[in-house]
Amino acid sequence: MSVGRLPSKADDRETKRARGMATPLIGFSDEDKLGTLQPHDDALVVTLKIGGYDVKRVLVYQGNAVEVMYLDLYKGLNLKPEDLTAYDSPLVSFEGKTVTLKGMIRLPIQIDSDVVEVNFIVVDAYSPYTAIVARPWLHVLGAVSSTLH
Repeated sequence: MSVGRLPSKADDRETKRARGMATPLIGFSDEDKLGTLQPHDDALVVTLKIGGYDVKRVLVYQGNAVEVMYLDLYKGLNLKPEDLTAYDSPLVSFEGKTVTLKGMIRLPIQIDSDVVEVNFIVVDAYSPYTAIVARPWLHVLGAVSSTLH
């Protein structure tokens, strides 16, 4: 990932402070694609350390507004039903069906040395993924995902 500043016109009326507040550009270069098999547009599936455990098959999906944990992972982390808090907002699956919600739990996700607390909505539904991390998680990290890179 590369970050740069927008080009600015020389303007005597522009203050030094305004020049220092230029919006940074976020972009990727061809060098960032090195080591990837191209062409592809695969889903971004990663392994994350959730609640102190390495969890495989976690989907990074910017289309979600909430983080989701599937019941199999919840049980695999040895969490108990009493660890859940109530969550009563409806949730719709990728197929457009209403999903059975078990509740919500707040767990840490560790990325390198950064630890972010995440509210997972625990659902009882089938998925090839163990969890889905979404826009709120990416926002807190200040991360930008790219399936191309």
